[in-house]
Amino acid sequence: MTSSFSNLMLAEPLARAVAEMGYETMTPIQAQAIPVVLSGQDVMGAAQTGTGKTAAFSLPLLQRMLKHENASTSPARHPVRALVLLPTRELADQVAQQIKLYAKYTNLRSTVVFGGIDMKPQTLELKKGVEVLVATPGRLLDHIEAKNAVLNQVEYVVLDEADRMLDIGFLPDLQRILSYLPKQRTTLLFSATFSPEIKRLAGSYLQNPVTIEVARPNETASTVEQHFYSVADDDKRRALRQIVRQRGITQAFVFVNSKLGCARLARSLERDGLRTSALHGDKSQDERLKSLAAFKAGEVDLLVCTDVAARGLDIKDVPAVFNFDIPFNAEDYVHRIGRTGRAGASGLAVSFASGGNDARLVADIEKLIKKKIELEPVEFEEDRPRGRINDGRRHWREEGEAGDARDVLDQPRERRDADARRGSGGRPHRAPAAPRDPFFDKPYEPGQPDATPAWEAAAKATTPGRGISSNIKSKRKVAALFKSAEPS
Repeated sequence: MTSSFSNLMLAEPLARAVAEMGYETMTPIQAQAIPVVLSGQDVMGAAQTGTGKTAAFSLPLLQRMLKHENASTSPARHPVRALVLLPTRELADQVAQQIKLYAKYTNLRSTVVFGGIDMKPQTLELKKGVEVLVATPGRLLDHIEAKNAVLNQVEYVVLDEADRMLDIGFLPDLQRILSYLPKQRTTLLFSATFSPEIKRLAGSYLQNPVTIEVARPNETASTVEQHFYSVADDDKRRALRQIVRQRGITQAFVFVNSKLGCARLARSLERDGLRTSALHGDKSQDERLKSLAAFKAGEVDLLVCTDVAARGLDIKDVPAVFNFDIPFNAEDYVHRIGRTGRAGASGLAVSFASGGNDARLVADIEKLIKKKIELEPVEFEEDRPRGRINDGRRHWREEGEAGDARDVLDQPRERRDADARRGSGGRPHRAPAAPRDPFFDKPYEPGQPDATPAWEAAAKATTPGRGISSNIKSKRKVAALFKSAEPS
């Protein structure tokens, strides 16, 4: 089996584009899948994330569609012949860019449609006619219902990251979309993992597929150095900063489990002096694309993100991945750390576990990857800060650690109030004592319980006797709160 792109006998336009992109040796999934797809068979392919699945299905499909290539401007001459479905907007945009590069010297047209942005520009592209349509399921259904996309001439369907599409509930949408397609077609299903649900999906929509597995399911890349640290929740940020500084890490993904936690951590790390950007589902699509572009351009050091970035994003030479939160789903761990150590490069994966529920999640990962996980302690450079000073930017930092800050807003109010009263050296300032009232220094002297109040004694002295018998006691008088009005 050939392992060189030069031996694939690709058409000259495709071969030239591949050579310009620097492709020489095929990855295992490419070497096994490309010949099968060129033969027109259905494929069920599994490979580690980051092994080149996009080229494995794009190049042979473009090669087979060259027979339909034409330079006509009529949309009718450019119907959709290949449909590529992906779970996330970022992944769809990335795959569409790769296909455009592969087809740059051909007359085959391609475009991408996904949610989060206006449909009008996408509609204009579809009306012009495209041979390759890359889409997320939800937005594609919108265009189908609006009659912007006609899929009755589709010859090839690709379900990429199919397990992720099922995880996030796209199965009903996939079933609707596949119902619009011709029965006679070539279907390619690619996934990093093969779950029972994926096998059932393949059994329903693939015809005698060729199964290609180039790695044990759920296996992590051998080039990724993995570490699990036992760290309290309050110390995770400090541990992350210390590892970044000690290892000299220039860029890294930082994964968290929630959108709110993602936004808060990104703001905190940015206040610590690190160039940081957040990527999560509540961001607009324009903001998400700008964050990715800035990270790819090296303008961002840490990309704090949820699992929206865990699948398929191909950013070269990212040296490290941090699991600030242990993922709830063990399979997501495989995908997260697959963002580093890509294409044979070395990488670092650091995970922080804080005990409790994290112990169960770590055990799930251990069972999945079939490797013993040892929790390592973190030895901080300074366990007890010498003092805390305000640097004038709404946060505090440890003395002697310029820029290594702990946000004052993250501290409890009592702690903030105590820190605000502290001076240099960590000793609290005390206001001078006020002079004490001598009354409070006297010992307690109990009063006479039967003594007649002074006001009652005065009243008796001024009231003349009425000759009442001593055996008859008069009503007890009480002090009036208000003086009665004088009779007019």
